[in-house]
Amino acid sequence: CGCKGIRSCLLCERPMQAAPPPQGEDNFTYCPATGLAKGNEHSEFAGWAFPFPGVLLMEEFIGEDEESEIVELMDRDDWKPSQSGRKKQDYGPKVNFKKQRLKAGSFTGLPSFSKKIVAQMEACSVLGGFLPVEQCNLDYMPERGSAIDPHFDDWWLWGERLVSLNLLSETVLSMSCDSEDSIQLFPTSSKENRELNPPGSFTQTPPCQNPGEEGPNGTLSPRLVPSQEVTVAIPLPRRCLVVLYGEARYRWKHAIHRRHIQRRRICVTFRELSEEFSAGGRHEELGKELLGIALSFQGRPV
Repeated sequence: CGCKGIRSCLLCERPMQAAPPPQGEDNFTYCPATGLAKGNEHSEFAGWAFPFPGVLLMEEFIGEDEESEIVELMDRDDWKPSQSGRKKQDYGPKVNFKKQRLKAGSFTGLPSFSKKIVAQMEACSVLGGFLPVEQCNLDYMPERGSAIDPHFDDWWLWGERLVSLNLLSETVLSMSCDSEDSIQLFPTSSKENRELNPPGSFTQTPPCQNPGEEGPNGTLSPRLVPSQEVTVAIPLPRRCLVVLYGEARYRWKHAIHRRHIQRRRICVTFRELSEEFSAGGRHEELGKELLGIALSFQGRPV
């Protein structure tokens, strides 16, 4: 397998009888319709919610026929072993993130089948001006114990918006926060009718001296909880497109836990350049060169 350091998969855990990586349960679930993270029914946060900004989820971004065609084209190329039971295909420049060095190397562009996908993104307001310079295909299989640890994508090279297309099966993107600040939770319902309060009321409810206590009208006052105690599940349907930006990109780590891979899943992630490599940035010329290569859509995996 391709595991290194502390990472492992089922292929290397079984012979060594190594313990699998710890994976806690998510206690909130993101609701695309409201933009809220709502406390899960059997967690201590049931009945509570908070705004979770920086996520766009577009279901059925591509059709079944297009999905089948894309996967067939991918499988014509080799998949290289990667860490934590994944396999990968990279289309991007050669990067040394530790030393912050970058060059085109053998990069010949994004694959031809991505041209249509990138064109479809232009209809999304959140993706205005999005020009991907790198594409990474990751293959997850339950037999390999595929997963990816909580992490931030690099922000020296990659820009604000991370865009991923979820293929072949549904999964869950798990969000966690290491910061030492707190999150203000708001009650989602009252005792009388158990109906969801409108999202606008969340920002209008003033904090009180005894958070979490019931007020005279039967509603609960907001409460503060440490960010490190909160994990948010973002369900990803098959063939959906998910965009992380803002707080979801820079404050919250994202992960895919092993238990959420039930069958083969392919993730296609597109990344844009950071300001340092964009117009007016210190490495603007190198950024132009790499974008010219990427958007030729003539690439093969590097």
